[in-house]
Amino acid sequence: MGNGDVVQGTLEMLILKTLALEPMHGYGVALRIEQVSRGVFRVNPGSLLPALARMERAGRVKSEWRASENNRRAKYYMLTARGRKALADERATWDRQTAAIARILEA
Repeated sequence: MGNGDVVQGTLEMLILKTLALEPMHGYGVALRIEQVSRGVFRVNPGSLLPALARMERAGRVKSEWRASENNRRAKYYMLTARGRKALADERATWDRQTAAIARILEA
Protein backbone atom coordinates (compact mmCIF):
# COMPACT_ATOMS: atom_id res chain seq x y z
CA MET A 1 0.00 0.00 0.00
CA GLY A 2 1.63 3.22 -1.15
CA ASN A 3 1.33 6.61 0.45
CA GLY A 4 -2.12 8.00 -0.37
CA ASP A 5 -3.74 4.62 -1.00
CA VAL A 6 -7.03 4.29 0.85
CA VAL A 7 -7.45 1.62 3.54
CA GLN A 8 -10.01 -1.07 2.62
CA GLY A 9 -12.81 -0.29 5.11
CA THR A 10 -12.34 3.43 4.66
CA LEU A 11 -12.54 3.07 0.88
CA GLU A 12 -16.05 1.61 1.07
CA MET A 13 -17.20 4.44 3.34
CA LEU A 14 -15.74 7.03 0.92
CA ILE A 15 -17.43 5.33 -2.05
CA LEU A 16 -20.78 5.28 -0.23
CA LYS A 17 -20.41 8.97 0.66
CA THR A 18 -19.49 9.85 -2.93
CA LEU A 19 -22.46 7.92 -4.37
CA ALA A 20 -24.80 9.49 -1.79
CA LEU A 21 -24.37 12.73 -3.77
CA GLU A 22 -25.27 11.31 -7.21
CA PRO A 23 -24.98 8.15 -9.33
CA MET A 24 -21.51 7.86 -10.88
CA HIS A 25 -19.35 5.49 -12.88
CA GLY A 26 -16.25 4.00 -11.25
CA TYR A 27 -13.79 6.44 -12.79
CA GLY A 28 -15.98 9.35 -11.64
CA VAL A 29 -15.98 7.98 -8.08
CA ALA A 30 -12.17 7.70 -8.05
CA LEU A 31 -11.82 11.22 -9.48
CA ARG A 32 -14.23 12.76 -6.97
CA ILE A 33 -12.48 11.13 -3.98
CA GLU A 34 -9.10 12.37 -5.24
CA GLN A 35 -10.45 15.91 -5.87
CA VAL A 36 -12.34 16.28 -2.59
CA SER A 37 -9.37 14.91 -0.59
CA ARG A 38 -7.17 17.40 -2.50
CA GLY A 39 -5.04 14.56 -3.80
CA VAL A 40 -4.40 12.96 -0.40
CA PHE A 41 -6.31 9.82 -1.44
CA ARG A 42 -5.73 8.14 -4.78
CA VAL A 43 -8.07 5.26 -5.55
CA ASN A 44 -6.61 2.72 -7.93
CA PRO A 45 -8.96 0.73 -10.18
CA GLY A 46 -7.50 -2.50 -8.76
CA SER A 47 -9.13 -1.78 -5.42
CA LEU A 48 -12.10 0.32 -6.57
CA LEU A 49 -13.76 -2.19 -8.91
CA PRO A 50 -13.60 -5.14 -6.47
CA ALA A 51 -14.95 -2.85 -3.72
CA LEU A 52 -17.89 -1.80 -5.93
CA ALA A 53 -18.57 -5.45 -6.83
CA ARG A 54 -18.52 -6.42 -3.13
CA MET A 55 -20.82 -3.54 -2.24
CA GLU A 56 -23.21 -4.54 -5.02
CA ARG A 57 -23.32 -8.15 -3.76
CA ALA A 58 -24.03 -6.81 -0.26
CA GLY A 59 -26.92 -4.75 -1.65
CA ARG A 60 -25.35 -1.42 -0.70
CA VAL A 61 -25.16 -0.19 -4.30
CA LYS A 62 -26.86 -1.12 -7.55
CA SER A 63 -25.63 -0.48 -11.05
CA GLU A 64 -26.94 0.12 -14.55
CA TRP A 65 -25.35 0.77 -17.92
CA ARG A 66 -25.71 4.35 -19.19
CA ALA A 67 -24.03 6.66 -21.67
CA SER A 68 -21.21 8.59 -20.00
CA GLU A 69 -20.30 12.27 -20.54
CA ASN A 70 -18.28 11.34 -23.65
CA ASN A 71 -21.06 9.04 -24.93
CA ARG A 72 -19.35 5.78 -24.07
CA ARG A 73 -21.22 3.02 -22.28
CA ALA A 74 -20.31 3.05 -18.60
CA LYS A 75 -21.60 1.22 -15.55
CA TYR A 76 -23.17 3.75 -13.20
CA TYR A 77 -23.47 2.95 -9.49
CA MET A 78 -26.08 4.32 -7.14
CA LEU A 79 -26.74 3.97 -3.43
CA THR A 80 -29.56 1.72 -2.20
CA ALA A 81 -31.50 2.20 1.05
CA ARG A 82 -29.21 -0.41 2.61
CA GLY A 83 -26.21 1.59 1.37
CA ARG A 84 -27.53 4.78 2.99
CA LYS A 85 -27.98 2.96 6.30
CA ALA A 86 -24.48 1.43 6.01
CA LEU A 87 -23.03 4.90 5.39
CA ALA A 88 -24.78 6.33 8.47
CA ASP A 89 -23.58 3.39 10.63
CA GLU A 90 -19.99 3.55 9.35
CA ARG A 91 -19.93 7.32 9.78
CA ALA A 92 -21.02 6.98 13.43
CA THR A 93 -18.36 4.31 14.07
CA TRP A 94 -15.72 6.44 12.31
CA ASP A 95 -16.62 9.51 14.43
CA ARG A 96 -16.36 7.46 17.66
CA GLN A 97 -13.01 5.93 16.65
CA THR A 98 -11.40 9.17 15.51
CA ALA A 99 -12.52 10.93 18.70
CA ALA A 100 -11.00 8.11 20.77
CA ILE A 101 -7.73 8.22 18.79
CA ALA A 102 -7.55 11.99 19.27
CA ARG A 103 -8.02 11.57 23.05
CA ILE A 104 -5.23 8.97 23.17
CA LEU A 105 -2.85 11.16 21.14
CA GLU A 106 -3.58 14.17 23.34
CA ALA A 107 -3.15 12.25 26.61
